[in-house]
Amino acid sequence: MRRVYFDNNATTSVEPDVVTGMLPYFSGDYGNAASIHSFGQATRAAVERARDSVAGLMGAKASEVAFTSCGTESDNLAIFGIAGAADGKAKHVITTQIEHSAALNPCQALALRGVEVTFLPVNSAGVVDAADVRRALRPDTVLITVMHANNEIGTVQPIEEIGRIAAEADVWFHTDAVQTAGKVPLDVNALGVDLLSVSAHKFYGPKGVGALYVRSGTKLEPLLFGGSHERDRRPGTENVPGIVGIGRAAEIAKQKLAEDAARVGALRDRFEKGIVANVPDVKVNGAGAPRVFNTANITFPGVASESLLIALDMKGLACSSGSACSSGAVRPSHVLTAIGLDAADARASLRFSLGRHTTDADVHYALELIPGEVARLRALSPESKKLATVK
Repeated sequence: MRRVYFDNNATTSVEPDVVTGMLPYFSGDYGNAASIHSFGQATRAAVERARDSVAGLMGAKASEVAFTSCGTESDNLAIFGIAGAADGKAKHVITTQIEHSAALNPCQALALRGVEVTFLPVNSAGVVDAADVRRALRPDTVLITVMHANNEIGTVQPIEEIGRIAAEADVWFHTDAVQTAGKVPLDVNALGVDLLSVSAHKFYGPKGVGALYVRSGTKLEPLLFGGSHERDRRPGTENVPGIVGIGRAAEIAKQKLAEDAARVGALRDRFEKGIVANVPDVKVNGAGAPRVFNTANITFPGVASESLLIALDMKGLACSSGSACSSGAVRPSHVLTAIGLDAADARASLRFSLGRHTTDADVHYALELIPGEVARLRALSPESKKLATVK
């Protein structure tokens, strides 16, 4: 059976060059990077080389990069860290209704602790209005956190404009760039952010390692307490193989960004056009806004997304019914309901995320497979019959 992977927003394969670079640090070069002897200094050098590479992907200084275990930890460190370090009892945070759970849940946790949080709406394409961010500002606002691109529908937010608003108001600004690292050129100064989160396994690096950009002078309370690792921002013995991996993946991502954008973007556009042309009554979510080049979120009215996902998987095509971190959830996607889809359409939507290793043949296979499976499931679906009656 042919196997096609259209779930690269959930995770990517690890590039062979990344694996090769990591291997020596599991055995031969195994020293603790905090040790001052030669074993430790060899791994310390590798960690700092990786820090330079990740900083290069972000347009940051190496000293402003802190390694973490994942994008979720990076988001949590940014959000809780800023709120915890802020002066005063009255504190206010601004975010959006479509953030990844790694940012949304920390904001909800802050709300339970007495921090006031404003959850801004987005338009039907999934984009927040920067003017709404400005209007939400208060004297006690300590943080704005808005994701760079949405993980489910791929829409890119007006981060530069929000960055200017944050700077004018002297408010810390964080963005979750987990879905844009390696897909969109990143420059923390041009974006105007004080904190930026990335995760290696979204750009062909290993799982279990991420990074947080922290602008020099940013007050950040650590999540963990222990040693003075990562310039007192994240204690704990460094995951040297993982850090070497994210460093090499960052180098490759920067080198291949333009090539990936052109080739994969053309494949994504061909895939979407093929679905729209061959499957009646579908809708591409977020299509009216700038999106990352690899993501297509499509609603198939009258079809339960889980049923279609399983049917496609049985034919070798892997995709997603929403965020990988909430797979198995019965409730409809909070992102899709925020852009105006009703519960039925939100539950009839699938995300297809192409990647560096997607081929023309993969897209051809998907376009041959999907229309027939949708037609078959619609013929069996009571919801589809209701839809036909209404028409």
